[in-house]
Amino acid sequence: MPGDSIGHRLHNLASSPRVLTLDLTRTANDIWDRIRRGFAMPDLDNETVQFYQRFYLERPGFLQQVFARGGRYLYHIVNEIESRGLPTELALLPMVESGYNPLAYSPAQASGLWQFIPATGRHYKLTQDKWVDERRDVIASTDAALAYLQQIYDLHGDWHLALAAYNWGEGAVGRALQRNEDAGLPTEYSHLRMPAETRNYVPKLQALKNIVMNPERFGFELPYVANRPYFVTVESPVGIDLATAARLADMSIEEFVALNPAFNRPAITREGHSLVVPADRAEAFQARLQTLAESGPLWRTYRLKRGESLAEVAKRHRLTLDQLRQINGLGRRSKVAPGHALLVPEGGDPRGALAVTGLIPLKIRMAD
Repeated sequence: MPGDSIGHRLHNLASSPRVLTLDLTRTANDIWDRIRRGFAMPDLDNETVQFYQRFYLERPGFLQQVFARGGRYLYHIVNEIESRGLPTELALLPMVESGYNPLAYSPAQASGLWQFIPATGRHYKLTQDKWVDERRDVIASTDAALAYLQQIYDLHGDWHLALAAYNWGEGAVGRALQRNEDAGLPTEYSHLRMPAETRNYVPKLQALKNIVMNPERFGFELPYVANRPYFVTVESPVGIDLATAARLADMSIEEFVALNPAFNRPAITREGHSLVVPADRAEAFQARLQTLAESGPLWRTYRLKRGESLAEVAKRHRLTLDQLRQINGLGRRSKVAPGHALLVPEGGDPRGALAVTGLIPLKIRMAD
């Protein structure tokens, strides 16, 4: 069976010495080459690492999908890691956390590429309100995650402990260290008692590192990801729904949301808000936005008046009640008070906005 042959190969490889031969004088051919050059964490080699190598390699389709999905974000993340002098293994961490899916949402309400829980997100000044959740914002959440990782590394002086703290909590790791110290036991990562999820966390990252370090060794082909910016930010001069923005950028709604996943509503109502688009489409996109701006905003904010029902607001704006609720992330039992800000069309086509809301589950948009 394929899994058996992979396991046999991994067993043989695990017992052989690992020799790294990287020529750091030549230019990186792609983002993977660049990531390899920045690997700096101590290696972990145990049965759990071998298990996750087999797990990933026995699912090549899944692994290819995750690596390819990460291709949108890797250049930016690697740039940010290098600018802080951090090890580039951290560029692989969102693969463990979220499968590089910015819309990933856990039962513990962790959200985004880096899986911030609400409290930690707020601590790192990631806005979470009815309009936006910056835990899903690729740029903002990456900045916050790297700041957090730097902080907990400075606290422990050990990357394995820092990663355990990122997953389990710095307080929990601190208590585990104290227990071992009090008992006269070693305080290295491998000697701590911790939950299974945390115990497996660093080995998962190490397994991915091993595959990226030498994919040929495992018979795996990494998808090509260019070592150049994939996206840039563009300020919108007009309120616009994301479906219209996607059309102006010659993108599918799905791809546009993948680059702009932080919005809890399917439109922005004010000028000056940043949108993210592929670098090679930014110039044309900006020109089309300027043309659109001449005709005024497509969406606006409407505040519910005292005694006014949602059904009345929906009818006035040529929406069904269900459409108004869907656009505004309101469940059937949601209560709204006078003054509540509602997103309504001002010439915009609600069909596109409704398509956008379908990509972000209601439980995520209501998480605030």
